[in-house]
Amino acid sequence: MAEEKQRVSGEIPRAEASSSILPIVNPATEKPEPTKSSIHPVFYVITWMTLSSGVILFNKKLLDPQGYYNFQFPIFLTTWHLAFGTLMTQILARTTTLLDGRKKIKMTGRVYLRAIVPIGLFFSLSLICGNLTYLYLSVAFIQMLKATTPVAVLMATWSMGLAPPNMRTLFNVSFIVLGVMIASFGEINFVLIGFLFQLGGVVFEAIRLTMVERLLSSAEFKMDPLVSFYYFAPVCAIMNGLLALFVEVPRMQGADFARVGYFILLLNACIAFGLNVSVVFLIGRTSSLVMTLCGVLKDIILVCASIAIWGTPVSGLQFFGYSISLAGMVYYKLGGDNIKGYFAEGGRRWAEYGSKHPAQRKIVIFAVVILTLFLVLGGLAPTVGYDTSAVATEGKQWVGSLLGKGTGPVIAG
Repeated sequence: MAEEKQRVSGEIPRAEASSSILPIVNPATEKPEPTKSSIHPVFYVITWMTLSSGVILFNKKLLDPQGYYNFQFPIFLTTWHLAFGTLMTQILARTTTLLDGRKKIKMTGRVYLRAIVPIGLFFSLSLICGNLTYLYLSVAFIQMLKATTPVAVLMATWSMGLAPPNMRTLFNVSFIVLGVMIASFGEINFVLIGFLFQLGGVVFEAIRLTMVERLLSSAEFKMDPLVSFYYFAPVCAIMNGLLALFVEVPRMQGADFARVGYFILLLNACIAFGLNVSVVFLIGRTSSLVMTLCGVLKDIILVCASIAIWGTPVSGLQFFGYSISLAGMVYYKLGGDNIKGYFAEGGRRWAEYGSKHPAQRKIVIFAVVILTLFLVLGGLAPTVGYDTSAVATEGKQWVGSLLGKGTGPVIAG
C-alpha cells in the first residue's frame, strides 16, 4: 500500500509539470483579430456608382456635337485618360500599397508582348468605339445596347475554347438579345453608324475580357483590376495616341481646348481614374449579387439621367425591351437556383420586418404600388422626353415676367 501511494504521489509532479507546459487556452484565440474596415460597404457601392455614371455623363457632355463643349475628339480623350492613368498608377506604385500585387507577378518582356499587348489592343479598340458612339447615340440607348455584353462574352468564351457550348445557357441569354432588339426597334433617334460603333465596342470588350480570363487562369498572373490597369494603360495610351495623331490631331485647334478648358479635361481624367481605383475596393467589400444589382441600378439611373439632362425621347417599347434584357442579364449572372434562394431569404426577412413594424410595412407596400402604377402609365405614353430648347425658352420668359417685362421678347442668353 505504501509503495502504491508512493508511486501515485510520484505522478503528481509530472502532471503539474505537464500542466505548466501545455497551454490552457488555445493560442489561436489569443491572437488579435484583424481590424475590420470602419467604412460601410454602402460607401464603396455609392462611390463606384457615382464615378461610373459620372464618367459616362461627363464624356457625353464633352463629346456631344450639339452640346456646349462640342469636343469631337473621342480618340484623343481616350488617350488622355490612359496617359493620365499611366502617370497616376506609377505614382501610386511608388507611394502606396495599392499596387503591391504586381510584385507577385513574373512579368517579362516576352510575356508583356505576347499577353499584355494583344489585350491592350482590344482594350483600346473598345474604348475608342465606346467614345465614338457618344457622337451619334443617346446615353439611354447606349446603356441598352451595352446589356448585350454578357452575350458577347459568352460567345467569345465558347469560340476560344474556354468553355464548352451549352444550349441551356444560350437560351437564357437569348432573352437579353430579344430585349435589346425590341429596344432598338423602339429607338426614335436611331443612327446606324453609332449603332455599329457600339456593337463593335461590345465585341472588342468581350474579346478583351475573355483574353484576360484566359491570362488570369494561370496562378502566376492573378491580379486585381488596378494592377491590370497598371500594365495595360501604357501600351493602350501609345496605341490610341498614334491613331489620334493621324486621325484627330490635324483637325485640332487651340479654340477647341479653350472652349473646354484644361481644368475640365483634368477633372474628367481624375474621375475616370477614380473609377478604376473604386472598382478594387468594391470587389473586396461586396458580393457578386451586390455588384450585379448595382450594375443594373446604375444603368437605370443613366437612362433616367439621359432623359432629365438631354431630354432624350424614350418610347414605351424601349422601356419594355430594356426591362426584358435587364431581367435576362440578372438571371444569367446569378442563376435560377441562386435567385430562388435570394427570394426565399428576402421573403423571410420581409415577414420578420412586417411582424415587428406592421405600420411601416403598409407604407412601403403603398409606395411600391403607387410607383408601379406611375411607371406602367408612363410606359403607355408614346415617348418620354422633352425639348430642352423649349424648356430653356419658357424659363427665360418666366424670368422676364418676374423682371417686369411681361410676355415681351425672350431674354437673350
